[in-house]
Amino acid sequence: MLKEARHEYILNEVRIRNRVLLTDIAMHLNVSEDTIRRDLKELDQLGQLRKVHGGAVAKSFYPFVYKKEEIYDHSNKQVIADKGAKLINPGDVVLITGGTTNLELVTLLPETLSATFFTPSLQVATQLAQHPQVEAILIGGRVSHDAQIALGADALNTLSQIRADICFLGTGHLDVQNGLSEFDWEVVQLKKAMIRSSKRIVSLTLSAKLNSSQRYQVCPIQSIHTLITELDPADAALARYQQHGLQVL
Repeated sequence: MLKEARHEYILNEVRIRNRVLLTDIAMHLNVSEDTIRRDLKELDQLGQLRKVHGGAVAKSFYPFVYKKEEIYDHSNKQVIADKGAKLINPGDVVLITGGTTNLELVTLLPETLSATFFTPSLQVATQLAQHPQVEAILIGGRVSHDAQIALGADALNTLSQIRADICFLGTGHLDVQNGLSEFDWEVVQLKKAMIRSSKRIVSLTLSAKLNSSQRYQVCPIQSIHTLITELDPADAALARYQQHGLQVL
């Protein structure tokens, strides 16, 4: 495969999923890891992504920076976030992960909304702190350099003491057979703990992430109550998820 085609594939994956693994890209493209490592280095130097240990992240994952013009498919993420924000009731206790779609959700909250938000995400907490009526509580722990979220025993311990009304999960990979899955084992444990601590689980995702899976399962599809995409709920691409009992918005 020509370098230009590899670069196009890598950038598309990073834009859609925010984080990618070097090993996954090399396996999918059937090229060496050294080749992909050089590709990531070059794309980083061009300012098109951020190279990190073992892979790459989207530019929108830079610490404490929220630039809509750098967020991939921002208009559709705004549609998804608007649907999600309408599910929050006054007085709710909300758990929310990181990710650009969740980041968009918290920017769309009505100024009159009074609710309590717990999040392990530095970026999400920073945005929530600007809301006049929201109580924002940052879940502490060891901070991931890539995802900029708190991980580890401290975060899991805090989550075990929470009973949230609703949980918004950032979604990298989702399909009917494997449910919600991720490639980072510690992120999987964090999301599992968030699910255990919540009454209602909402998956926010671009439709491009549907029907894909990764190596570690977060939860089976039946554990998710509501799926929100940019598509019309009647779209044929969502029929299989509705058949498995998910509310689709």
